[in-house]
Amino acid sequence: MEKKITAPVDKETAKSLKAGDYVYITGTIYTARDAAHKRMQEALQEGENLPVDIKGNVIYYMGPSPAREGRPIGSAGPTTASRMDRYTPELLDLGMGAMIGKGKRSKEVIDAIVRNGSVYFAAIGGAGALLSKCIKESTVVAYDDLGTEAIRELKVENFPVIVVIDSEGNNLYETALLKYKEI
Repeated sequence: MEKKITAPVDKETAKSLKAGDYVYITGTIYTARDAAHKRMQEALQEGENLPVDIKGNVIYYMGPSPAREGRPIGSAGPTTASRMDRYTPELLDLGMGAMIGKGKRSKEVIDAIVRNGSVYFAAIGGAGALLSKCIKESTVVAYDDLGTEAIRELKVENFPVIVVIDSEGNNLYETALLKYKEI
């Protein structure tokens, strides 16, 4: 099923999405990769606030290439999500609405998705140039010293993703394999 949603993502919207849905996101999302996640975890351990309000927000695991002239961002393809798995349950427990990446997630992340009524989206790897066309604005909002791994606020329009793990824990990577075996 195709759906259009607005980010940030509220619980009701997240719960309406099912594994396998094609979704187009419009609104504000944030980027964060390994180094930014590590810094966020360190901030939380020190009792500090996160540099962005995580509640309901979507984190896109992506580090862009440099922008060409006249464009807000360069190629913007997804990073392997499992690299953030050790940090993700805590962010979900703090209210993160959704994540965008590629690849499988750990049992701990899936449990946190279900516990918090969140969702995990996949963006198509290798399509970074095409995905960047859906990004209308890009602004570094934290950890500028990390370069490509800085946290960016992105304004997106009809950003295409697929629901891989829904709020009930249904996992497209598993169900698609079962369907394929039936064929």
